[in-house]
Parts: sequence; structure tokens; C-alpha cells
Amino acid sequence: MATWTKLPLSGSTNGKRILVTQTASPGDTIHTTDATTGVDNYDEIWINAFNSDTTNQIVTLQWGGTTAPNDSIVLTLAPQAGLILMVAGDILQNSLVVKAFASVANKITVGGFVNRSAA
Repeated sequence: MATWTKLPLSGSTNGKRILVTQTASPGDTIHTTDATTGVDNYDEIWINAFNSDTTNQIVTLQWGGTTAPNDSIVLTLAPQAGLILMVAGDILQNSLVVKAFASVANKITVGGFVNRSAA
């Protein structure tokens, strides 16, 4: 039976939000999953985003790779609308990386957490 541990996103410092500075692929690292594999070893990832700008901005998450559209999660964020859920517990493992880039640098922040399972 797996046990779960709640962790900050690995791209975060002390659980703080991550500023998206990149405007093209590959994006800023948001989270790198644990190197383990197997049915009981996953990172369940929760990510939200905030647009601090006064106009709509597009943010792209690169989910475990950088191939578009296969690895892309794209969302248009309204200005200053609070935290918008982008990922609700999707899973990855085996050192795969979640990255992010935005239509404009330094206007989007992402945050969240990981529930890591281990056998």
C-alpha cells in the first residue's frame, strides 16, 4: 500500500509562487518528478496560476516534455482574477519535468503542491 507525502513544487523556494519569465519553449521549471517508477510511485501534481497584468495573458504548461501539442496545457488567464486552477491532481513520474512559459514575461505566477506516493 502506498503512502503519500505533501510537498512543494520543486521549482519553488520554500513553497513560494514561481514567476514565469520565459516566453517560449522550453519554459521555466515548475516541478521535476521523483526518479522512481512503478504503480505505487507517482507525483500527483496540483498547479494554479495568477495573471498580475491588466490584460489577458496566455500561459502554457509543458507536461513532461516539450512537444506541442502533445505535452501542452494552454490557458488564457483573465487579468487579476485570482488563482486559476490549471492542473487538478494529474500524475507524472520517472524524473519528468513540468515547465511553463507565457505570452509576456514576468506577469504570471504559478503555485501549488505535489502529493508524492511511495510503495
